[in-house]
Amino acid sequence: MSGDSAASASGRSGGRPGRPVGRGTTGSRWSRLLESGLLQGGVQGSPVVRLFMRWVRRPLLPVMRLWRRNIQLKVVATTLLMSMGVVLLLGFVVIGQVRNGLLDAKVKASQSQATGGFAVAKQKSDEAASVTDDATTVDGARPTSVIQWMSDLVESLSSGGQGAFDVVTLPAGDESGGGRGPRASGHVDPAQSVPAALRERVNGNTAAAQSYTRIVYFNGEESQPGLVIGKQVNDPNGDPYQLYYLFPLTQEEKSLSLVKGTLATAGLFVVVLLGAIAWLVVRQVVTPVRMAAGIAERLSAGRLQERMKVTGEDDIARLGEAFNKMAQNLQLKINQLEDLSRMQRRFVSDVSHELRTPLTTVRMAADVIHEAREDFDPVTARSAELLADQLDRFESLLADLLEISRFDAGAAALEAEPIDLREVVRRVVGGAEPLAERKGTRIRILGDQQPVVAEADARRVERVLRNLVVNAVEHGEGKDVVVRLAAAGGAVAVAVRDYGVGLKPGEATRVFSRFWRADPARARTTGGTGLGLSIALEDARLH
Repeated sequence: MSGDSAASASGRSGGRPGRPVGRGTTGSRWSRLLESGLLQGGVQGSPVVRLFMRWVRRPLLPVMRLWRRNIQLKVVATTLLMSMGVVLLLGFVVIGQVRNGLLDAKVKASQSQATGGFAVAKQKSDEAASVTDDATTVDGARPTSVIQWMSDLVESLSSGGQGAFDVVTLPAGDESGGGRGPRASGHVDPAQSVPAALRERVNGNTAAAQSYTRIVYFNGEESQPGLVIGKQVNDPNGDPYQLYYLFPLTQEEKSLSLVKGTLATAGLFVVVLLGAIAWLVVRQVVTPVRMAAGIAERLSAGRLQERMKVTGEDDIARLGEAFNKMAQNLQLKINQLEDLSRMQRRFVSDVSHELRTPLTTVRMAADVIHEAREDFDPVTARSAELLADQLDRFESLLADLLEISRFDAGAAALEAEPIDLREVVRRVVGGAEPLAERKGTRIRILGDQQPVVAEADARRVERVLRNLVVNAVEHGEGKDVVVRLAAAGGAVAVAVRDYGVGLKPGEATRVFSRFWRADPARARTTGGTGLGLSIALEDARLH
């Protein structure tokens, strides 16, 4: 198929039947979601949801656009996020280690203090038992000396701590006798300060037990975290009771808070410092890249003299030197190609003009021979007819070459005037009717009920449509060819469609190439030159 004979495929508004056409059928799943509106406005049919999604998305669009276009922002943001993650991880590890160290030291010191206190309590109990009889009052109450001994014990044990701990005594088990009733130093509430679970562990057990708790006070002081260590011991009468040491953890809590604050301040400073360093480092790399991108854009716009400014001898400098060498070579090659193209266009133009004179002479001689062919023998007469046909094609090819050379030289001029495209289409269809009859094709015109007026060059528009219609008839395989006219919004359009075999994938971009044919072995009915669609494309661009 030649270039001009493939025009029907390029001018069609659709593809061959059964073949999926358009981005709606070839897009990805995300493009289909976008087209369906699920990602554009939320759930279809829900104006409230679409309005809400649009309201949420609108302020984020500038940020997303900046994020996509600014590599420096991406690197700095990534550095900040990773730095924050590392700082947080290290902070948790350090705080955990400090907390464990403080608590371990406090627990060891508290256990040592409590062990000494339990030993003192046992010693005092043994001393009191050796000098006190076990007599009780008539009503079963404990002697006043045991009650006083318990109070003196609490006061004695707590006085040695100088406020570092408090002492609490509780009755063992469910007993609540007066001598072993709750006693505490420092306004401590024994019932709320000693956990019930710890009391159960201490009850009936000779070993000491410990637990963390909140120390509550009677006088309205704020409760504070603490460590409670308890053990069951005997009073001078040999009856068991529970002795507890309560150690406040306020100092450890303050130390831990100080460490947290210091780590947070240092971590924030480190993150900000790393962000600033990343910004400066990336800026040194990105700035030359941005300069290269700007220069590349100017080079693509035709400003071939643009070059990068190179300073230093580092990798960026070598990149700039390589870029400048590439730009210089491109400029040289482009200049060479432009010179070669000008020479080729001038050669084609000169040859085309120079061929007109001998062609005219040959044409005159061929016409004389053709008119006298009846006087020749059959072989000579047939040769005269072939000579006339090939001269017609040669004249057409020469005319097309001259037209192409005018386009290449920029000498083609548009002679625009108001025309009714219906008349142009009818003339083209009328000229193609003989070929359509031989092919068994019917040409239908749609949209010609109303005038379709446009400011255009009638000769060039007719040439474009003639190429399209003739190609549609040539390759329509005897099926209908539809020519549709339309006008709307200050614009007009003419579409030519056939229902033939069409083009293979990738051939649609080549049909306007000069002398290109889809199938070189395919017979040419109308004897085209292979330049029809190229000229038609230039005519369309000229408008």
